[in-house]
Amino acid sequence: MKPAIHLNKIHHVSIICSDYSVSKTFYTEILGLKVIQEIYRSERDSHKLDLALNGQYVLELFSFPTPPKRLSYPEACGLRHLAFEVDDIEGTQAYLKTQGYNPEPIRKDEHTHKRFMFMQDPDGLPIEFYER
Repeated sequence: MKPAIHLNKIHHVSIICSDYSVSKTFYTEILGLKVIQEIYRSERDSHKLDLALNGQYVLELFSFPTPPKRLSYPEACGLRHLAFEVDDIEGTQAYLKTQGYNPEPIRKDEHTHKRFMFMQDPDGLPIEFYER
């Protein structure tokens, strides 16, 4: 049965952060996403940052005055993790360590035989790096 809707691609992922400047630095300076647009919405005391990867809009970063914490980790309902494809998993891991982050050890996917690792963003959200 053919679905009645046709999806072209994932448009973007949205993240609410607890410290806007720390998360903005992480996603732009550490991971290298490019700023498309940054908006401050005074009526909500909220920032919205649109970010691109390789020229494609992929991530919205929001701030709100007092967002609730994630209830459990990592198996809470909702988005499990955000994954980025990389060419060099060891180089990515080494770079993140030089920037003061603590990525987990590199593992191998038992089905694809590709290597991957996880780390946490500044709010403890799981980020995966998956080898091409």
